[in-house]
Amino acid sequence: MTDEIQFSVRNGVALILLNRPQALNALTHTMCVPLERHLRDWAADPVVKTVIIKGAGEKAFCAGGDIRKLADRGPEGADYRKRFWHDEYRCNTLIGEYPKPFIALIDGIFMGGGVGLSVHGSHRIVSEHALFAMPETGIGLFPDVGGTYFLPRCPGEIGMYLGLTGARLRGADILTAGAATHFVRRERMAALEEALVAAAPGNTAEVDAVLEKLVADPGPSPLAELRPKIDALFGRDSVPAIIRALEADGSDFAKEQLKFLSGKSPTSMKLTFAQLRRGRSLSLRDCMKLEWRMCNHVAVGHDFYEGVRAVIIDKDHKPHWQPPTLDAVPDADIERYFEPVAGGDLQFD
Repeated sequence: MTDEIQFSVRNGVALILLNRPQALNALTHTMCVPLERHLRDWAADPVVKTVIIKGAGEKAFCAGGDIRKLADRGPEGADYRKRFWHDEYRCNTLIGEYPKPFIALIDGIFMGGGVGLSVHGSHRIVSEHALFAMPETGIGLFPDVGGTYFLPRCPGEIGMYLGLTGARLRGADILTAGAATHFVRRERMAALEEALVAAAPGNTAEVDAVLEKLVADPGPSPLAELRPKIDALFGRDSVPAIIRALEADGSDFAKEQLKFLSGKSPTSMKLTFAQLRRGRSLSLRDCMKLEWRMCNHVAVGHDFYEGVRAVIIDKDHKPHWQPPTLDAVPDADIERYFEPVAGGDLQFD
């Protein structure tokens, strides 16, 4: 077993510690495998009443997947990508379908893969240091780990806004988006964990009763105030239509979003738009099957590797996307990302 993820049980409460603080607790395949095994064992164990997951250190809950390793273009990289995405997506689905309370204590960065380990659970508790984002369009990917499911279920068009722009949220805005359920200050997070262990809550109502004594007011939410504008601008029938609406609006907010979108992969933006519109009517399992198809198609393309190079490896932030513009990305090309892949669809049992 790897020390990168640790498991224990106290008084009927199962505890998961993501233990890579030097790497912002980024998720690896060697963490996914024991995670799924323990979650399945605990689901069937009558002694375990609830599950808590948290990250080591004060900087991050989990900053995402180990992107450098995923972007290895050699044979080992291809094998790693397939195994990682396969087992990560199974974990995401298992968390979303978990028969017992699943509580994420989020005191720091949670992005990408870290969102997949938390947002599908019954309770997502954030502190004032929590920082949420789904930044995948900036590296030539798409908001995966169940983004197909949870982003379309954010209020109004907030999910489309987050998925396309990679906007970062803090505090009350994370709750407004629906990525968190409760707000607890960092200074009380340890007390919350101890209270949950002492109570060993076996259902949602019992967890809520513990939380009620420790939750705080996160303050005002700028995102809530922006909601009408976001709904109007991002509630369009295509990415080009969203761009036109932002250009016509001309507000400081619209100009800022245009600046953000100008640096994203045109293919990723169109793919994300199509993905999120499909996800509105799909179950979590069907969303994860769709993402399995999408990531396997992305893995044989160009933009993912170029995005990782520009943002994470060389850090020049000057990606050369192919195609370079939205107009040069045919809709027919986007449809191919949803087609079945060799080896079949993602299996859960």
